[in-house]
Amino acid sequence: MKKQIFLLFIALIFTGLAIGQEKMLSIDEAVLGAYRQYSPENLLNPKWRDNDVNYTYIKDYSKILQADVSSENSLTLVELTDVNSLLKAEKKQALAYFYDYSWLDFNTILFQNDNNVVVYDVANKKINAAISAPENAANPKFCIEKQFLAYTIDNNLYFSNATQEQTQVTNYEDKNLVCGTSVSRNEFGISGGIFWSPKGNLLAFFRKNEDDVADYPLVDVTTRIAQLKNTKYPMAGEASENVALGVYNIASKQTIWIEDEPNSEKYLTCITWDPSEKFIYIAVVNREQNHVKLNKYDASNGKFVKTLFEEKNAKYVEPEHDLIFMKNTPNQFIWQSERDGFNHLYLYDTEGNLIKQLTSGNWVVTQFLGTDEKEKFLYFESTEVSPLERHVYSLDLKKGKTLKLTHDAGTHSVIISKTAKYFIDSYSSVTIPQKVDLLSIDSKLIKNVLTAKNPLTSIKMPEMELVTIKSADGKTDLHGRLIKPLNYKSGKKYPVVVYVYGGPHAQLVTNSWLGGTGLWDYYMAQNDYVMFTLDNRGSSDRGFEFESVIHRQCGQNEMADQIKGIEFLKSLPYVDAERIGVHGWSYGGFMTISLLTNYPETFKVGVAGGPVIDWKFYEVMYGERYMDTPIENPEGYKLTSLIENAKKLQSQLLVIEGYQDATVVPQHSLEFLRATEAEGILVDFYTYPTHEHNVRGKDRIHLMKKVTKYFDDFLK
Repeated sequence: MKKQIFLLFIALIFTGLAIGQEKMLSIDEAVLGAYRQYSPENLLNPKWRDNDVNYTYIKDYSKILQADVSSENSLTLVELTDVNSLLKAEKKQALAYFYDYSWLDFNTILFQNDNNVVVYDVANKKINAAISAPENAANPKFCIEKQFLAYTIDNNLYFSNATQEQTQVTNYEDKNLVCGTSVSRNEFGISGGIFWSPKGNLLAFFRKNEDDVADYPLVDVTTRIAQLKNTKYPMAGEASENVALGVYNIASKQTIWIEDEPNSEKYLTCITWDPSEKFIYIAVVNREQNHVKLNKYDASNGKFVKTLFEEKNAKYVEPEHDLIFMKNTPNQFIWQSERDGFNHLYLYDTEGNLIKQLTSGNWVVTQFLGTDEKEKFLYFESTEVSPLERHVYSLDLKKGKTLKLTHDAGTHSVIISKTAKYFIDSYSSVTIPQKVDLLSIDSKLIKNVLTAKNPLTSIKMPEMELVTIKSADGKTDLHGRLIKPLNYKSGKKYPVVVYVYGGPHAQLVTNSWLGGTGLWDYYMAQNDYVMFTLDNRGSSDRGFEFESVIHRQCGQNEMADQIKGIEFLKSLPYVDAERIGVHGWSYGGFMTISLLTNYPETFKVGVAGGPVIDWKFYEVMYGERYMDTPIENPEGYKLTSLIENAKKLQSQLLVIEGYQDATVVPQHSLEFLRATEAEGILVDFYTYPTHEHNVRGKDRIHLMKKVTKYFDDFLK
């Protein structure tokens, strides 16, 4: 009997220890923990080593490990300390870490971080090339073929060779002429302004003329006397930048300009070199953004050759993807377009003839992944299974038949080997933290490379579920994420925080680990909040009709859908309908204040970060695509203006602004404060003096403490 009591006592002790090991998240852990101790183990940046046998990945940002298809073992192939020792011996700049790398051939690896590029011979353990751009350089772009590194200093374009000899490509004293940088505020998929030709003989680059663009005053308060920091900011309906494309010939040291009305307010995107370097292709979009021409130009003299085809839409067009030329038939290329309502792949020849539409259906191609060496099969990622998931398919280019290669429910990311014999499949779901499998191209499992353990087993995690409701027009399924309070008790009612974005090019709810969110939502649920997020119409990867409901009336259909989400929440027995809050940033900040002012009886509290207040203060490229100009759409601008709606505010509201925000400039928030002052309405305001549109780094903890405290003070 004593023995039984003793064993029971020991069991109770260990049970207590097990329970004691489960803990609550701190807010510091909730904000940064998803990126640190509570991030699932993963294979970092896997790559195929230019064959179908070996693949590599990074460990601890300091080693390149290699594994192969048939073995369970891995070996250390390259160490950061070894590479840096060689660089030091050659008096070259060291690499801070391994992250961005690629295989140039079986023995040659390219490392690039910040302004530093290193080409390393793995077999002979030597540095083939090491080029560093100057500290004040920006936008570095490496040419593999010639081992040149191009970059921008101030407003001019330069490049350096392997011996660090620098060549100046442009020499503009006028600071309004800026070369080699991203243009059009990164819209249309533009992410850079330097385009090396396939063989490295020519260098194409953007030049933007901002002479007519108004200066917007930002203020640097970190100096003894605050200093003015002007930035060029073209507001909707105002003068915009003019973009031209130059082509610099490395041998002749001459620049020619592509003839496309360089002084007109058009957009130039999808810049793509012909494999022969003879031609360059540009998608030219009019300022109204409802008409795109795919144009072909002679790269030797800039002359217009022909328009291959045109696309028009009464609302807007949005070309975002470069042409993808076929290697075996270089007179053919793949074009991506939403012309039939969903983003799909089309095969064209270089005369502009449509050979055939490659993919079709009421789903979106989210990524082109490549072809096999013989180009019999094409591989792509799509939403065909569900908007919540990403799966990968092969397409038989001759027969037109597709084969689904990924099977487990979830969000998949695939790396295909050089000859497309194998692929590495990394994926997660709401039940799988992270899994990495190696499969043959016919979708047979070769081996499991990694199955991550749940990193949150020591945390008391609230229950999360994915929910589906109907849109306000009753036609479309909308997907949401609901997190219940950790200590939910029957009969008790809890406050709700709705986290919203709601705008283009964003999807918040997915069948991936944690449902697509971070740990702050779970932290709030641990502290007796219901957390809810809904992807309304207007958000991404659901097709043009779904996404374009915002046109000329931003926020209206989005709010109607969010209210359907509120109706769903109110139907839940544990939701306190009198304590509903809303929080969002950027477009989500706009949505937050829109909801508070259009449905004042519904929401008690709101926190709006970096909010768009009136679209006439927003920039041309994005603003005019979705709202047209203030002159063309005065009713829409009035309808969506939160300055006009300020008088309707009844809720507690905290507005947060980055004082250096050059995306949603501070004038938005300040004009809203001015409007509420005029109405005698009290609003809370907080600014981060040195931050831009997003508050990052350690200050993000401060931000989320501020947001959390506001809900604790006024919603609990």
